[in-house]
Amino acid sequence: MNPIALLIVVMIPLFGGVLIAVLPFRKRGQFEIYTETVVLAASVLFLFLLIKKPAGSFTLIRFVNQLSISFRLDGMSMVFGGLIAGLWPFATLYAFEYMRHERNNIGEWHERRFFAFYTMTYGITLGIALADNLLTMYCFYEMLTLITLPLVMYTMTREAILASRKYLYYSLGGAAFGFIALIFIIVYGNISFRYGGSLDLELIGSRVNVLLFVYVLAFFGFGVKAAVCPFNAWLPAASVAPTPVTALLHAVAVVKSGAFAVLRLTYYCFGIAFLRGTWAQNIVMAAAIITILYGSVRAVKETHFKRRLAFSTISNLSYILFSATLMSPAGLVGALSHMLFHGVMKICSFFCAGAVICQSGRTYVHQLDGLGRKMPRVFGMFTLAALALMGVPGLCGFVSKWNIASAALENGSVLSIAGVGVLLLSALFTAIYMLTVVIRAFFPEREFAYSSLEGIHDPGWYMLVPLFLFCIGIVFFGLYSTPVVDLIMTIGKGSM
Repeated sequence: MNPIALLIVVMIPLFGGVLIAVLPFRKRGQFEIYTETVVLAASVLFLFLLIKKPAGSFTLIRFVNQLSISFRLDGMSMVFGGLIAGLWPFATLYAFEYMRHERNNIGEWHERRFFAFYTMTYGITLGIALADNLLTMYCFYEMLTLITLPLVMYTMTREAILASRKYLYYSLGGAAFGFIALIFIIVYGNISFRYGGSLDLELIGSRVNVLLFVYVLAFFGFGVKAAVCPFNAWLPAASVAPTPVTALLHAVAVVKSGAFAVLRLTYYCFGIAFLRGTWAQNIVMAAAIITILYGSVRAVKETHFKRRLAFSTISNLSYILFSATLMSPAGLVGALSHMLFHGVMKICSFFCAGAVICQSGRTYVHQLDGLGRKMPRVFGMFTLAALALMGVPGLCGFVSKWNIASAALENGSVLSIAGVGVLLLSALFTAIYMLTVVIRAFFPEREFAYSSLEGIHDPGWYMLVPLFLFCIGIVFFGLYSTPVVDLIMTIGKGSM
């Protein structure tokens, strides 16, 4: 396939999203059909790119020497881009029904503005996935912050505006650290992504510690979007946004872009041969382990439904970062498999929470008593997602956590062994904060009055179909993960 298709797949949702706010749709059905068609077109084209992989890269703009905006499909792009392209059409379908509820409060124009930015975010995220070099990834990474900002502040309440400011400050501050790494890699290496790293060790000479310090800065800089401690306060605050947005923030686009950027930085820019065994590795691994534990403990204490899931995301994202900091092919396998499977599990759980909020208006865990009888489909699927996040065998969460733990044990360092212990402790906390919701929903106290739940029921098929398909994915990848894991192992060895 011609490499120009790499640019086209990015531009379809970008320009298609702009037209959502411009075209004169007379009926809601026309607007929904158009939006879903744009998203599906991009996803189908990306599927063709996976089947008929383009040879080489496509350069959109060349500035000077190695500085260019270029796109290429490699193994890392296939995993992250495949996750995005697979989930976005169903997330859009879900958003149609959810935003009908919001439309009554906000208005038709604001709804169209929402879907315009929502669709453009798809294109920007694909740009990050398909970036051929650090400059291209950095440019789209910055654009992702700006394009998702209106989604976080969508309701324009005081809480939403404050959350959007926090999101902006954290993201721009983190990107500044990432920019420092970009400059140093331009000076001491090549910004093109090469498995094993692109630094010129002869040129670095005695400046090894300087470059290690730059790596730590960039890890925390890109790690802001991956919600690594201590730069994760923006994520729970952003839960004020509509659920279709928070699901993307917490499961697919923003947080996974941060984790993806850290993987690119570690394995394709600095290189694990340069980083392994250094003080820099110990610092970033310790940060990931602390974040896993912090997120799990905060999720247990949190009583707001969506914020509880947000703290769960903080913990699970650092599963990916911990695996990445093992700095081995097995570590990359664990990181990519959890990036993929966590995306499916977490978007399912968030969409279940959104369905509950949309149908009942209840946002706190203690308000969920008895809802399992009124919304059996939603809470049944939430239970499956909860078991998967806990790492129950037979579900996809077990596969990725097994890969991470195996890589850590193979590493054999004190920190990595401590990380395995934290993973086990986090699994216990996950069981507590997820099953608490399930037990309250299905087994309320005996004196509970079901009459207080009058009129509450499962949502329509726009919401239920995506949830059902996500559940199929959770079970399918849990029972038949071999082809995907084999592909990821090939990537981990640098063969793709």
